[in-house]
Formats: sequence, C-alpha cells, structure tokens
Amino acid sequence: MSTPFTLLFALYPGVTQLDFTAPHQVFSHWQGASVRVASLEGAPVSASGLHFSQLDALEAVENCDLLCLPGGPGCTEAMLDARFMAQIRRLAAGARYITSVCTGLLILGAAGLLQGRRATCHWSMLESLSLFGALPRAERVVRDGHLITGAGVISSIDFALTVVAEVAGESVAQAIQLGLEYAPAPPFDASHPATAPAAIVHEARERQAAFRARRLAQVATAAAALKAR
Repeated sequence: MSTPFTLLFALYPGVTQLDFTAPHQVFSHWQGASVRVASLEGAPVSASGLHFSQLDALEAVENCDLLCLPGGPGCTEAMLDARFMAQIRRLAAGARYITSVCTGLLILGAAGLLQGRRATCHWSMLESLSLFGALPRAERVVRDGHLITGAGVISSIDFALTVVAEVAGESVAQAIQLGLEYAPAPPFDASHPATAPAAIVHEARERQAAFRARRLAQVATAAAALKAR
C-alpha cells in the first residue's frame, strides 16, 4: 500500500478560515491524500466566529509532503512569533511543496523562502513581497518550482485544484471540480482594484489604511530580522 500524500495546514490565531477551509474541502475529496491541520501545541484556533479544535501539535508533526500557510489578519503577528516560525522553517525544509494562500505568503517570506521566487498574495500586500526578495506577480495562482501560491481568499480553490493537478493529474483535479460544482460566476466584476469601480477601491483602501500601515510596519520588521540572520 502506497504512503498517502500528506498536506499540512499550519494555523495561528487570526487566520482567515476560508483561506484553509476552502482548499481543505478540495483536498478532502482527493483519494490517496491525507490532510492534517496543526497549530502550536495543538491549541484551538478561532477564525471569523468559527472555532477549530482537536488540532495536531505543530511541534509533533515530523514531516509533510506539502506545507500550506493560509493568510489572515493575524499573519503578521505569526511571522514575528519565533516558536511558530521555527516550526515553519523546519517543516518547509523537508516538504516537497511549499505553498500559501493570500497573506500566508508573508509568513513564507519571513521564513526566508521567497528570495528570487515568483509569488502572489492578496492585492493589498502584493507590493510588500519585494521586502523579502520575492518577485510579485498579480496572478491568481503562481507556480515557481516547488513553491505554489494563491492570491486572495477565494482564489484558494483555484490554488487547491492546481495543486491536485500538479501532484495527481488533471483528470483527478477535474473530477473534484465537477463534484464541487466549482463554476464561479460573480455578480460583479469587482474582485480586483484593476476592475472594481474606482469609488469602491478608494473606499476599501481608506477603510484598510490604518490596518495596512500597521501590517506593513510588521512586514518591515520581519524583513529586517531576516536580513540580520
């Protein structure tokens, strides 16, 4: 009997639940794969009013074939957590694929895994990737060697199907897509600043200004710490 392909989601306080529950749903339909969800010490994690418990202890996970970092408001605090980052570096060192969704990519950047690599994340933080030596790409899913990254939140489904196709083949990915009836047809063309109405984009940027400034400062701190290592 062959060994299952193991996918690991590393969670932290303040994660965005859809960043990992959406790809988790895709991966759970992948026969021959084993999906694990872990946090430091296996501590419960709350996200958007949902509570996730009975998680694996990140420290006890020996290895994985694919490591995935979801994004979320708490990602910048996570990337400044030395204990969490030590586990991410350890697991990434042995993983066949290193992946992220949305701003989870910032954690990979702080771990020193993006130097000279093409990658994507949520549009609001895309430009900050250069602080970690990454090559930002405004695309829904970006593949650079064993690094596979997805843009914001809902693109995590595209990301997950891309991963399945890469590892198990396109027919497996297409069968999963069919089963999930994944056929996005949004009611508005407002998914990105390049297509959303200017007034909507301005309002969103104004609403996020204070949070984004704080997050950029944390990214700069993490980038400086990485250079000092």
